Amino acid sequence: MFNETPAKLLMVDDHPLLRKGLIQLIELEEDLEVVGEAGSGQQAIEMAGELDPDLITLDLNMQGMDGLQTLKALRDNGVDARIIMLTVSDNDEDVVEAIRLGADGYLLKDMEPEDIIAKIKEATLGKMVMSPKLAEILATALRRPQRQTNRALASLTSRELEILKLIAKGMSNKLIARELDISDGTVKVHVKHLLKKLDLRSRVEAAVWMVNQQGKNE
Repeated sequence: MFNETPAKLLMVDDHPLLRKGLIQLIELEEDLEVVGEAGSGQQAIEMAGELDPDLITLDLNMQGMDGLQTLKALRDNGVDARIIMLTVSDNDEDVVEAIRLGADGYLLKDMEPEDIIAKIKEATLGKMVMSPKLAEILATALRRPQRQTNRALASLTSRELEILKLIAKGMSNKLIARELDISDGTVKVHVKHLLKKLDLRSRVEAAVWMVNQQGKNE
């Protein structure tokens, strides 16, 4: 475990009972701590700025500002916490759009509670969290023509390609920095450049895209 202090969680869901139930489970975990709960997108944006959480769980179907609008606003506001969608929707378009907007994972509420907790723990360590079924949906949606793929990969520097491969292994910026003996800030700059070159919107999208390319080359 790399976390010396509990990972700080902000839970966003407009169903109080679900929030309370999950919070009770999380309170049993020494390496997780719920520092806030929000019942709306607007409240989530305000609390994310105040609390600086490590991870945000975000419902998709909320009254008023929905999960995708909230996700976009959080990223536009510079929130760099890991954000995991936690929802009942397994709609293909919702999954793809969430990842394009910068979500770090997508979990379904019909999972066993202990499985949700396990996935949240994985997410705090920098790993992508998503059910296999949803990962296949995403990989299909992100396929690019091979010629465009080769051109895009060729445009990356050796360092950018190195970082992309580590992202594909589910490693966070902090872990990548440690692996390559460079600063977190340097990793962030490289990630920003490689996403722009590949015309991708998020780290998770880049990871799934890279895993997809590696699978074709095996």
